[in-house]
Amino acid sequence: MIVKGWHGLLGTFTGVVLLTVAALPAAVLVAWALARRRRATGATSVWAWRASLAEVGIVYGTAPWVWMILLPGSRAGVDAQRVSLVPLRDLLAVLAAGPVTATGQIVGNLLVFAALGFFAPVRFAVLTSVPRALALGAACSAGVETAQYVLRLDRVSSVDDVLVNAAGAGLAALASRRWWRARTAGAAAPEAPEAPALLPR
Repeated sequence: MIVKGWHGLLGTFTGVVLLTVAALPAAVLVAWALARRRRATGATSVWAWRASLAEVGIVYGTAPWVWMILLPGSRAGVDAQRVSLVPLRDLLAVLAAGPVTATGQIVGNLLVFAALGFFAPVRFAVLTSVPRALALGAACSAGVETAQYVLRLDRVSSVDDVLVNAAGAGLAALASRRWWRARTAGAAAPEAPEAPALLPR
């Protein structure tokens, strides 16, 4: 498929994927610059790189997916908004469509906020738990589904999308647990009290 013009780059799935791949060197450069700036202010090399990669990873790994979800359909602004609030109904319909369709749809929805779930607990101590990562993924997904409805993008705003998106964020948080657990363990360890000075007799 040949991508032509700005609409082909910004308004099609193929164009967004190509832009994402092309932006990878820039993302690495931004992470390096952030890490260098943190090291200049006294941060350790490990933390400087970890925090910088997490921040860039959240944006780089999430923004393209959200952009694709918010691409308008062929009847955007014309068809009435469609909402599906019955849990698992859309998911069962996807499963019934065959293994290829089901795999593509489910894996795609799991990946939407996977980068957010993976990197947010590494970067932000307040998010260092799987339930919080699930809640963050669900909240972001609900916001995207609401935007689809409000903007009349000719898409279905589905509660199943929220559930699968949140599951993806939670599973990704589990995958990064090694790094955020190490951080919280180090942060939570109390300092040893100083031994009292002996008074001369």
